Amino acid sequence: MTLRQQWLFVGIIVAVVGVALSVGAYVMRDQLFPVEVGSRAPDFTARRVDGSQRVQTMADFHGKVVVLNIWATWCAPCVVEMPTFEKLRQQVSDTSLRIVAVSIDDFVGADSVRTFAKNLNLSFDILLDSLHHIDRDYLTTGYPETFVIARDGTIRKKWIGPDNWASDANVALVRELLGSAK
Repeated sequence: MTLRQQWLFVGIIVAVVGVALSVGAYVMRDQLFPVEVGSRAPDFTARRVDGSQRVQTMADFHGKVVVLNIWATWCAPCVVEMPTFEKLRQQVSDTSLRIVAVSIDDFVGADSVRTFAKNLNLSFDILLDSLHHIDRDYLTTGYPETFVIARDGTIRKKWIGPDNWASDANVALVRELLGSAK
């Protein structure tokens, strides 16, 4: 075997190992790069249900404290939890707080989700991702699932299941992130 053939063989082996590592990292990305407290909030894309049909992404909320909720109209715990987000919004009137609820409903459209939100008198951002991309991006494990995201884009709290978002502890966390603790 010539020196040139040896280097070609080494090059092929390096390429095969590189491809195998890339495929392995892709397959195991959930374990290698989990979405957890302290990690950067992944971007998402979802459509507003306010009739504008405008698409929003995480980048639209840059510099804001974001309470991001992933929910569905058919999810009973989600329905119970929704009014507590409205109470949180009323208790913390700072315009740097954005409550963003992304519905993953795939059998109803934006009109139904909008009517649902209207019936609950919700006045925060309601979005729809009927293709469930946000599930993949945030590695959700159930509904509802909520992420409190600081101004710098890091996740400060992750909560699986319903919670009282108007509780003293949650209000204090949001106010702390806003820099307006009282």
